[in-house]
Amino acid sequence: MEEHEGLFRSYLDSRSLKMTRPRKIILEAVFAIHEHFDVDILYDRIRKKHRDVSRATIYRTLPLLVESGLIKQSLRCQAKDHYEHIFGHKQHLHFICNRCGRIFEVDSSGIEQDLRKLASGTGFRIEEINIEANGLCSDCGK
Repeated sequence: MEEHEGLFRSYLDSRSLKMTRPRKIILEAVFAIHEHFDVDILYDRIRKKHRDVSRATIYRTLPLLVESGLIKQSLRCQAKDHYEHIFGHKQHLHFICNRCGRIFEVDSSGIEQDLRKLASGTGFRIEEINIEANGLCSDCGK
């Protein structure tokens, strides 16, 4: 069993929920995607092999995956919520092209340290950092 599956099972158990077949399929599909995804992307990938997993089940399962700490809703781009799996991944920020919608990930460890230092000076405790910058990618900027 993969580590992320064990963590998700533990989370579901703590809420008296079961690891159903559709939840397991969704979990596996999420961790097979190595870029940002929205519900439509996830649904299309799942439907290629599993016609019995509904879009509604995906919508109900994604919040469970977010609450379990395995994925997060990382940004909203082109009127859609985008997710990414964060389990085992470093913090990063997103550059989003306003024209084509491409998303670029950049290491944010330096910025994160600066933010934590600023926050500690005010007594503020940061629980989560989400940074995104919008503009034009090099292709669209030409």
